[in-house]
Amino acid sequence: MKVYRNLDLLPSFVNPVVTIGTFDGVHLGHQQILSHLKNEALAIHGETVVITFHPHPRNIVGDTSGVQLLTTLEEKIALLEAANINHLVVVPFDDVFANQSAEEYVVNFLYQKFKPHTFIIGYDHRFGNKRSGDYQLLEKLGEQLGFIVKEIPQQLLNNATISSTQIRKALLQADLTTATALLGYSYFFSGIVIRGDQIGRTIGYPTANLQLLTNEKLVPGDGVYAVSLINKSNKNNSKKILKGMMYIGSRPVVNGKRRVIEVNIFDFNQDIYDSEIEITLHQWIRGDVHFNGLEALKNQLAIDQIHSLEALSIVG
Repeated sequence: MKVYRNLDLLPSFVNPVVTIGTFDGVHLGHQQILSHLKNEALAIHGETVVITFHPHPRNIVGDTSGVQLLTTLEEKIALLEAANINHLVVVPFDDVFANQSAEEYVVNFLYQKFKPHTFIIGYDHRFGNKRSGDYQLLEKLGEQLGFIVKEIPQQLLNNATISSTQIRKALLQADLTTATALLGYSYFFSGIVIRGDQIGRTIGYPTANLQLLTNEKLVPGDGVYAVSLINKSNKNNSKKILKGMMYIGSRPVVNGKRRVIEVNIFDFNQDIYDSEIEITLHQWIRGDVHFNGLEALKNQLAIDQIHSLEALSIVG
């Protein structure tokens, strides 16, 4: 898949079949839309083109209180590449782009930049300043400019919308079963290993403390999870999968005041400070609990480790 981040450097696509959206999560609902896109392109010997935005449009217009993303831009790119899309165009979303009139959006952006053979759009898609453009306008302009407009089937679109909402809700409630089923893969995120209070080390369970790469990434609900991880900073062994258990919470046993993400890596004793590691969540083990002292916590962690290893035994 080829990725473009500059609208002035786009190539001449071959019979491009184009769709547009945030595609946050590239989950099963999105994958159905992408399958529809690929089938349309196959029928005309064309290329698939997905247009997405960065930053997320809600950071520029609408609710700017904070967007909890299922995927960062780089994660989204990787997932779309795995879906065998030919071209991905990342549009820099800003006030100028958002304030285009609906006609300017279609003529100067969609038509001039992409010359689509077919443009696939949801029935409820709105575009242009004050969201004044709709499917009917796009179809009318398509007839004038010479491209075909097709609707994404309503059921596919509804699946994508419902899935995004459900996935976020499930993750915040630590419901990995639902989230994984809707995503079509296990949820993951990356972070940098930073120095913590090293309390786990004193009870035989040293942890890697994580600082996420972006505060826009959704952090699942509090508790202990069975996880696998890779050290992305170790280029010589970056594909080696390690296993462990991860804690998300405010550490009530030591009267913690801030939420932390800590990972105990099984059978591992290397120094990985400042490394970027990618964590994949496989199973929720238990919720966050207040223990009467570190000895009680240590006993519970021994049980958590057993349960985590059982959960991870099917991961390979």
